Amino acid sequence: MLRALGHRNYRLYFIGQGVSLIGTWMQQVAAAWLVFELTHSSWWLGVVNFAGQMPAFFVAPFAGVLVDRWNRHRLLILTQTLMMLQAFALAALALTHVIHVWHLLALSALLGLVNAFDMTGRQAFLTQIVARREDLANAIALNSSMVNGTRLVGPALAGVVLAGAGAGVCFLVNGISYLAVLAALLAMCVTQAERKAPHPPLVQGLREGFAYAFGFPPIRALLLLLAAASLMGFSYAVLLPVFATDVLHGGARMLGVLTAASGVGALLAAMWLAARKTVLGLGRVIAVAPAAAGLGLIAFSFSQWWWLSAPLLSVTGFALMAQMASSNTILQTIVDEDKRGRVMSLYTMAFLGMSPLGSLLIGWLADVLGAPAALLISGVSCVLASLAFAPYLPSLRARVRPIYTRLGILPQAAAGVQAATELTTPPEEE
Repeated sequence: MLRALGHRNYRLYFIGQGVSLIGTWMQQVAAAWLVFELTHSSWWLGVVNFAGQMPAFFVAPFAGVLVDRWNRHRLLILTQTLMMLQAFALAALALTHVIHVWHLLALSALLGLVNAFDMTGRQAFLTQIVARREDLANAIALNSSMVNGTRLVGPALAGVVLAGAGAGVCFLVNGISYLAVLAALLAMCVTQAERKAPHPPLVQGLREGFAYAFGFPPIRALLLLLAAASLMGFSYAVLLPVFATDVLHGGARMLGVLTAASGVGALLAAMWLAARKTVLGLGRVIAVAPAAAGLGLIAFSFSQWWWLSAPLLSVTGFALMAQMASSNTILQTIVDEDKRGRVMSLYTMAFLGMSPLGSLLIGWLADVLGAPAALLISGVSCVLASLAFAPYLPSLRARVRPIYTRLGILPQAAAGVQAATELTTPPEEE
């Protein structure tokens, strides 16, 4: 389960990011709580979340082209520094009691812009810090475990700090936590990959990336299903402050409990994926996961008790993480190195780019119909997305044999038996 930690650079990355992400989760919970305190509006929760993630939808494809050209190591040092400065700016405004909702809106938009480059760069950077390709899937799963392990710690700390010291201290802690990941990046010894051909113009590179990813049905299906889950599934987090106060009659600590509960499920999913020895079988996981997440959200929308709501969020967190990490693993396994940044930028676009649209939509639905009805619609939409994807799975399975056989994942002799569990093949095999 921990084999990727045998790579020194990945080990540094894992530790540095682990410390930093605790602060990131604290800031996310504190920002949502502060928006709700300032406005008492589900709509504003959706708007601020929209501003923080929408840049990924427009910027990520261009970021992918540039990530394939630039030094990814230096890019991450720059993006992490800018994100640290954003956290310190929020802390200064909150601690001096001059913060308004428009400050949160503007600084969230800035963070979203930087994050479009950072997330794309981090996904593409993994192959440079994990020397053995067979350890890449494990590294991705461990990375998901780290994200969700900190998701348990960060919101719990945020709930305590919010109740005792306020949002400003959460922002300050996040700013300081970036020093850990910056130290880790600076301590790495990274060998840059050789460029085999001159770079095409920006627009041509963008066009090539879209043609490569969307020109082949299995890759297109992975990205579209992830986009649907991000639009209607992941947006539930926007309404957690409303459920914590108005439905479950709690406060900041209840918000921390609910956020951490979804993190428990996501962490278990990531650990399960990390323990797997092969990517075989992930196609079925991807097909079923949105329906499981949707059923969890439907049940959560009817719950009036925190002891029932928390486990239901764990189910949802498990399913959404299983889909996201499995999709990431398959894409990272099959993509050509010279197009890795562009494909992972589309992954970022599907994951982060669609989420703000969902946040805006679910915020509006909650204001019009109420938060429980909004989550009910969200859950039903996830189930329908899974049902729409399922009929295409047999035809997608048929395309796995050549690529997995070529990579040695699926031995030729066993191809007819094992390939039926898989989902992908690259555009060249079309």
